[in-house]
Amino acid sequence: MISCLIFLFALLYCCQLTAQSASYTAGSGVHLIDGSAANYHSVQPGDTIFLMGGSRDKLLIRNFTGAHGRPIIFINKDTVVTLSTNSYYGISILNCRHIRLTGQGTNNHFYGIRLQQVAAGSGIGVGGFSSDVEIDHIFIENCRNSGIVAKTDPDCTLKAVRDSFTQFNTSIHDNFISKVGNEGMYIGSAFYAGASIHCNGKDTLVKPAVLNDVQVYNNIVAYTGWDGIQVSSAPVRCNIYNNNISHDSESESANQMSGILIGGGSTCDCYNNLIKDGKGDGIEDHGLGGNKIYNNIIVNAGQTYLSNDPTKMKHGIFVSDVSVVKDSSFNILFNTIIHPKSDGIRFQSIKSKQNLIASNLIFNPGNYRVYETDNTSYTGNDAYVMIPNTATHLQMKNNFFTQHRAAAGISLTDYTPLPGSPLINKGYQQAGWLKTDFINTRRPKGGLYDIGAMEYNSGDDRLFDTAAALQPQLFPNPVMSKLTVRYTTTDSSKTLFQVYNEKGELVGQQFQQVPAAGVQEFTTDVNRLPPGTYFYSLTNDNKTFSGKFLKR
Repeated sequence: MISCLIFLFALLYCCQLTAQSASYTAGSGVHLIDGSAANYHSVQPGDTIFLMGGSRDKLLIRNFTGAHGRPIIFINKDTVVTLSTNSYYGISILNCRHIRLTGQGTNNHFYGIRLQQVAAGSGIGVGGFSSDVEIDHIFIENCRNSGIVAKTDPDCTLKAVRDSFTQFNTSIHDNFISKVGNEGMYIGSAFYAGASIHCNGKDTLVKPAVLNDVQVYNNIVAYTGWDGIQVSSAPVRCNIYNNNISHDSESESANQMSGILIGGGSTCDCYNNLIKDGKGDGIEDHGLGGNKIYNNIIVNAGQTYLSNDPTKMKHGIFVSDVSVVKDSSFNILFNTIIHPKSDGIRFQSIKSKQNLIASNLIFNPGNYRVYETDNTSYTGNDAYVMIPNTATHLQMKNNFFTQHRAAAGISLTDYTPLPGSPLINKGYQQAGWLKTDFINTRRPKGGLYDIGAMEYNSGDDRLFDTAAALQPQLFPNPVMSKLTVRYTTTDSSKTLFQVYNEKGELVGQQFQQVPAAGVQEFTTDVNRLPPGTYFYSLTNDNKTFSGKFLKR
């Protein structure tokens, strides 16, 4: 049994109503919230629209415009909002700018908005020229199509083509998506190079809009028909991180099979993700290049896909030349890749230059045995990093390849190096930009980087920079019985620490009265919790920090 492991540390801001803001309510019978309608035309940037709890059908939100730093907030009030519909969408957001849809309206549920079923379509759609949209703390399952779709496709008006529209600041975080027919998330157009639309009796080639500033993090995505997370046409400031993805590509649809897909036209850094037990490649990169893939743990990629047919290959990480900008570079560093069906890393880009594959731990790629017994010139060692074209410009440094887990000296459950592991202090040392490992603990420790996604820790690492720390520090991590939480405050107030299971159910909480500003610390007993992955939420100073920890 392989334990799911992912630790997420990301700053989330609470929805705080100021004296200048106003609030509105939408009852459970309301299916349309329209900013141009008489009852909402006075909504201003910074205002809040409360979604009253209870069950409802689909919800359409349209024609609202907030402002930078003052979004219009749509939030559940006091209790859970549950949606179930036979329509082609659960929640649709059209022609909106600077808005936030959040399920953080109750302390008792991590996911305060729950889409239980969308029988004919996708869970949440963001389109109609919407931009600057944040979606968080939403539970989505049982959708015929995708969990979340965020893009505006071109039509015959040509208003949504690349020269006319850009989607800015798309932030999707802390959501749960499961049991969807297509992608867990479909962000940006997959047709970056252009697509043909039929207008006025003829076909016209159009290029879709791009997305600048895409942040996809802290999400759980499980049991998707197609890719777990797909981000395309996102060339500027795109990050995909701290996501937990499992059982992707269940429908085995060709060209729709990966845990994370960095699609055409994207330059996305991809890091600190756990991807396990999917039928597709762990990570596919068909983007522009110029990005980093690091600190990811990829387990059993493709193992359950046509397991008796080695010609149907699936890899830990796969890189292609679909949209690569000539002479750009890929950096694939400090990943842990466990038992992929085919190759550990398959690198098929020849347009890129000065690529670097360094400090990756790759264990038991399936093609090792295939290459040893076939009639090609490849050997088993080529399965760790397969480079099919000799014209590829690539350096490999300080990687660790093995067929035997014991040789790597790592934990069987959380992949941390054990005492005496050959990974310790043997990593690529010219990575000064890399400050943390997969669980967001300090890297390097002991002055030198370790190989793989996890840095070795000989004990509780209590180094805490009070001047720079933005989020709590939890230790030991993983924990068996007593969990210590350390954080900073700027005033005296009450702190609320809450723990949720993966279903978003509150399983424990603790209050602390803070006497004065500064570094704070408390210990909580988690011994009664069964082993697994847990969310936490810490609220203090009118801010909320959220993350995860592992209970052994």
